[in-house]
Amino acid sequence: MRLSDFDFDLPPDRIALHPLEPREAARLLHVQEGGFSDRIVRDLPDLLREGDVLVSNDTKVIPAQLEGRRGEARIEVTLLTQIPGENTVNWWAFARPGKKLRLGERVEFAPDFAATVREKADDGQIRLDFGMDEPTFRAGLARHGWMPLPPYIRKSRAVERRDDTDYQTIFATREGAVAAPTAGLHFTPDLLARLKAKGVEQQRVTLHVGAGTFLPVKVDDVSQHKMHAEYGEIVPETAAAINRAKAEGRRVIAIGTTSLRLLESAAQDGRLLPFAASTDIFITPGFRFQIADMLMTNFHLPKSTLFMLVCAFAGEARMKAAYEHAIGSGYRFFSYGDASLLERAS
Repeated sequence: MRLSDFDFDLPPDRIALHPLEPREAARLLHVQEGGFSDRIVRDLPDLLREGDVLVSNDTKVIPAQLEGRRGEARIEVTLLTQIPGENTVNWWAFARPGKKLRLGERVEFAPDFAATVREKADDGQIRLDFGMDEPTFRAGLARHGWMPLPPYIRKSRAVERRDDTDYQTIFATREGAVAAPTAGLHFTPDLLARLKAKGVEQQRVTLHVGAGTFLPVKVDDVSQHKMHAEYGEIVPETAAAINRAKAEGRRVIAIGTTSLRLLESAAQDGRLLPFAASTDIFITPGFRFQIADMLMTNFHLPKSTLFMLVCAFAGEARMKAAYEHAIGSGYRFFSYGDASLLERAS
């Protein structure tokens, strides 16, 4: 497979810079074997069956975007991965500009919140030592950090305080993500209540989404792309509930590509196993899905690993036709955009 196989023309005005209010007012393209239909997210209970199992990602986005100074120079930092086992809080991060940072230099974000450069990796990441314990670090990050919006939004507008809530899902309980599982942004208490009344079961998993989800594919031969790793957890009770549903012939619907990637990472011989590890699963056409029967997800970038994933799930020709329809019909793309509900190709 070539990278060009997953390219398409996307007009810039299709990129959503803010979410709709209320969240469930977003459009929903239902993609199935017989074609596709235009719906609204609030229609979801009508599209699901009693006994279906919705699986959402309960990760919570931390305010991982920081603005600091190295002397008189302005430094923009995006936290990526916390490094365990240290006496003080250490993170791998991207910095702009980062090449001029030297080992031992101090980046000051506020008089009481700073970090020292301890290491520089070949891929451009830097290791920052904040010199404080976890509670002090979390308090400082809450005061001085900003939501780490996707690069394509930050290029078009400034990060706003409303993003603190806009870029957080209703499921968010476990801190650790530096990007939101954006399909979950469409859900509201009322929608969840109506799904429960329909008899739709709800389960939670955790995948701490990393900034690598926005990294472009830089190789033409897709098989040579190295996927970023992210930490995920599925507790035994959740695995048992999903296995019970599969055994009874009930459908499993993943809310978002993060939930889907975690479910398929933990699958073995058609069953879901408990999971607590990192995954770098890369799903492309030809992948054999074992757990998810449907996928709710937003609309993704051309030539992205996520567009490859939806092509693998619902069929390449079907998804290209669906995206062409979505673009022509004015659907809003990316993190704050509209959604699609995909049925797995047989």
